[in-house]
Amino acid sequence: MAGKSLRDIKGNQQKPVLNFAKITKMEILYNGLKMPEKWPPVLSLESLSEPHEPLKPPEIVNIDVGRQLFVDDFLIEKTETKRVFHRPELHPSSPVLVPDKPWEKTYDTHQLAGPSSMVFSDGVWYDPEEKLFKMWYMGGFLKSTCYAISQDGIRWEKPALDIVNETNIVHTSMRDSSTVWLDLEEKDKNKRYKLFVFELEKEAKGTGTISVYFSKDGIHWSDKILQTGKTGDRTTVFYNPFRKLWVYSVRDFIPAGPGRFRRYHETADIINGSMWELEKLPVWIGSDRFDFIRDDLKTRCQLYNLDCVAYESIMLGLFSIWRGQPSDRPKICEICTGFSRDGFFWHRPDRRPFIGVSENKDDWNWGNVQSAGGCCLVVNDKLYFYVSGRKFATGKQKSELCSSSVAILRRDGFASMEAGESELTLTTRKLNFSGKHLFINVDSRNGYIVAEIIDRDGNVIQPFSKERCIAVSCNSTSVPVKWQNVENLSDVSRKPVRIKFYLKNSSLYSFWVSNDTSGKSNGFVAAGGPEFEGNRDE
Repeated sequence: MAGKSLRDIKGNQQKPVLNFAKITKMEILYNGLKMPEKWPPVLSLESLSEPHEPLKPPEIVNIDVGRQLFVDDFLIEKTETKRVFHRPELHPSSPVLVPDKPWEKTYDTHQLAGPSSMVFSDGVWYDPEEKLFKMWYMGGFLKSTCYAISQDGIRWEKPALDIVNETNIVHTSMRDSSTVWLDLEEKDKNKRYKLFVFELEKEAKGTGTISVYFSKDGIHWSDKILQTGKTGDRTTVFYNPFRKLWVYSVRDFIPAGPGRFRRYHETADIINGSMWELEKLPVWIGSDRFDFIRDDLKTRCQLYNLDCVAYESIMLGLFSIWRGQPSDRPKICEICTGFSRDGFFWHRPDRRPFIGVSENKDDWNWGNVQSAGGCCLVVNDKLYFYVSGRKFATGKQKSELCSSSVAILRRDGFASMEAGESELTLTTRKLNFSGKHLFINVDSRNGYIVAEIIDRDGNVIQPFSKERCIAVSCNSTSVPVKWQNVENLSDVSRKPVRIKFYLKNSSLYSFWVSNDTSGKSNGFVAAGGPEFEGNRDE
């Protein structure tokens, strides 16, 4: 970097540059990954055009936390099966939230957007204490933060509250994006909800600070607790429960280089650990050369936003990829997925839009689709993803209507390992677990799946052989795998073993070893759901 300003990086792209300090000790993560002592790692701006190189899997992967997803090769030693990625389907009621209140219909001609009731990160959560789905959203473009509730996550109500009389406004500060986090690990009930709001600096286009507020109910918020260091206008926040850290996904923008990208800041203490100098924050991630460029815009992609959450055994990232600004429609932002085993390095194997814009100008998502804080909820055997989109205003960049919708995916349904008419195998790496009951998420209704337990040398550990395994032929997001005359896996728990799956006409989405016969995974459940009392499936 010598001789170059951070603001003068040009387009010559290189592979990521990692400058780790000499390792004298390591933090070992929940899954067995060993992290360098120098954390976070030092990446260069030039590296942003290349995908991250994940940390090397450990010799033995611990699977005590959560369902084990096949979104990458972290768990797989060898396989004959084919990995297929899946995308959610929009619920037919979409959009499920539209601007129908006077305070939501304010029109901002300068900002090129109109009536708004849209999640712009904000947050959608299930509150286990009140047994309610709760949504926070932008009410009126850039005007306020509003609140809605639901019994089922589809039909939403806007309650009349006492913050601004007879409205559902819960925070009145002018805002861009915000993040509401339901912190179920917080001991102080008055801090159960946390609100992070971007507040624009006067006369400073696109930069400001994050203001932080606390609440016990998500409606009545404290006075401002603190202001962070300077950030870009789409900065968001998430909690990494694997490492007990809050992470600021800090937006920066360098026109002559990567455009919009992310810097990284982590802290265990929000109040005392949220000050920084923007340009000194570690470079994290941006859009890279594998994000496709639209033929009609021919614009290099940028990373507009990154919302994250812990889901089962991984960190799930929803990447808002900006593909350009047409002259006659709202900006094109689409949500893509990424997966992380350590909370920093991202694997983005499927570059198709996970939830994208429509090419029908009359649809609610003609432009600028954005994710919600908390990313998704677990509702029975489905995942609910709440997103906003912007409708067309004829011949203009302006958004006529900004609303919110929900897309639905099978639980764990990001990727499946597939086998057809021929029986194929998948063998895991060496695993360690303390549970006693093997479960799988599978669609094998037209075929079967069986498993066997093998030792480090590849020998079958009796009685856990393929021949004694009771074939699973069903479509279920949670079904046990059993062997004849075998009570449980206690004979092989806490020992390094591999699991070898045999599939025919089947789709395998995940597996896990539970402590009990109910199939609870001990994993994290994103923004929650009706089945859970806390932030874990336990």
